Amino acid sequence: MSSPTHTPKTFGTWWYRKGRFGASHLLLAALALTMLTPFLWMLLASFKPLVEVEQLNPFPTSWRPGNYLKVFEEIPFARYYFNSLFVAAWVTFLQCLTSAMAAYAFSRLHWRGRDHVFRLYLATLMIPGVVTMIPNYTLMVKLHLLDSYLGLIVPAAFSAFGTFLLRQFMLTIPPSLDEAAAIDGASHWQVFWNVIMPLARPGLITLGIFTFLGNYRSFFWPLILIKSEHLRTLPIGMLYFDTVYGRQTNLIMAATVMNIVPLIILFVLSQKFIVRGIQLGAVKG
Repeated sequence: MSSPTHTPKTFGTWWYRKGRFGASHLLLAALALTMLTPFLWMLLASFKPLVEVEQLNPFPTSWRPGNYLKVFEEIPFARYYFNSLFVAAWVTFLQCLTSAMAAYAFSRLHWRGRDHVFRLYLATLMIPGVVTMIPNYTLMVKLHLLDSYLGLIVPAAFSAFGTFLLRQFMLTIPPSLDEAAAIDGASHWQVFWNVIMPLARPGLITLGIFTFLGNYRSFFWPLILIKSEHLRTLPIGMLYFDTVYGRQTNLIMAATVMNIVPLIILFVLSQKFIVRGIQLGAVKG
């Protein structure tokens, strides 16, 4: 009786089963390392003396953790930190609230010309921010909001993108919930606040993250609006630190590390909400 023949494992079979996955992981690891290299250099440079920053050796010969404390001695960095967090938090809250209210009107209420108004509102996304910069600045002058927290917060409290994102998300919520609440005697505000808002939480979290990240690193608008040192945000404060106090690269790197730490923590803690919110919001157009 002849023994069964075994098919030899070819390179193509091995590549299909195991090789391609190992190669793809190796490629992704190489890309990740390439992207992380500037951040690692920044982190290591923040611990170097100034004379070693330009050297090719990435590791400092003498570690200087005191660079981080020296940043607070050179500039009011804690005040810049507070201003950025304070303005970003208020803009995030107001933008989520106004966008949710507008999205509810565009998705759950039926009124004449609703879709036409929404298209016009959505068309404002096509207008570059530089075009609206002068009208916004003129409006702030007339309202006497120059060099103030309100001048930084109010213009950024409304968002066509946020309205679009939440409208797409609210369209996925069954209309039968609105009808059931209306039968029980709920008003539009009660339906909005007690029914729609809890169900739209993933979309709100996604919008809140995008809004906070965008406003926290905002540069151009605070640059032209703020004149007082005690109102400067982190990007503006670091600009003056770099230009007025001389090029202290090691201290700038230390300040930059402290600047991006909240963003990294926020992204790590909320990345699952970002993916879920975008996926659910894209179900129905």
